[in-house]
Amino acid sequence: MKRHEFLRGLHKASANRNYLEIGVNDGRSLTFSRVPSIAIDPAFKVVSEIRCDVHLAKATSDDFFARDNPLQHLKGGRHPLRNIVRNRSPFGYWQDVTLDLSFIDGMHLFEYALRDFINVEKYSDWASVIVFDDMLPRNVDEAARDRHTNAWTGDVYKVIEVLNRYRPDLVTVLVDTEPTGQLVVFGADPSNTVLKDKYDEIIAEYVVPDPQKVPETVLERTVAIQPGTLIDAAFWKPLVNARNRGSRRDRSWERLRTSLKQLSDAG
Repeated sequence: MKRHEFLRGLHKASANRNYLEIGVNDGRSLTFSRVPSIAIDPAFKVVSEIRCDVHLAKATSDDFFARDNPLQHLKGGRHPLRNIVRNRSPFGYWQDVTLDLSFIDGMHLFEYALRDFINVEKYSDWASVIVFDDMLPRNVDEAARDRHTNAWTGDVYKVIEVLNRYRPDLVTVLVDTEPTGQLVVFGADPSNTVLKDKYDEIIAEYVVPDPQKVPETVLERTVAIQPGTLIDAAFWKPLVNARNRGSRRDRSWERLRTSLKQLSDAG
């Protein structure tokens, strides 16, 4: 399954009420959204037809998240009826926004992807779905920090190891999509500051000159599951129901975590 087909499936399975995308390019991945959306790219060149209420932010993701109230577009205005017409919470202007589905496909360097996750997690919670693109390079050349190939993932694959090492509270699911795989992260916790606190330490260890030492498990995709296995999983309906009724983390996360672990182990 190709990456855009998988992303389309995630929109449907997660029944997301909003969407954030880092790395817009020509807008193909944004065409699947039908909900209030934010799309961030300093040099987007959208040529696809977009069918959602979207804020196209012409900025780097670092600069965007440094803004005051960066997710204001998802809240809507002060008028309740107008918000309902625009598919928003009627009183969203006065409420905090939690991201339901986020897609990180920005700069293909590890430190950028890590900062993007740190920023996105601040506005997410246990029921949010966060997706990284280009997590499974097919060879060492594709994974280089200094691009010298047509197809290029950069060294963003290192996010896999860093999240598993520093954030065992999360559940990460590698997915064998074409061409270069994706990582889906569940269990976000905006109160957790480990990655921010350890950022300099992590960068010092993981940002190294080419050639990159890409693990065989990444190159061979030995721990990645098939995309249909995740999209068709039984946990989506309970997750959506719990999220929409505002269920707290301590009431629902462990049940979802168990289901996800079983899915990953089976894969």
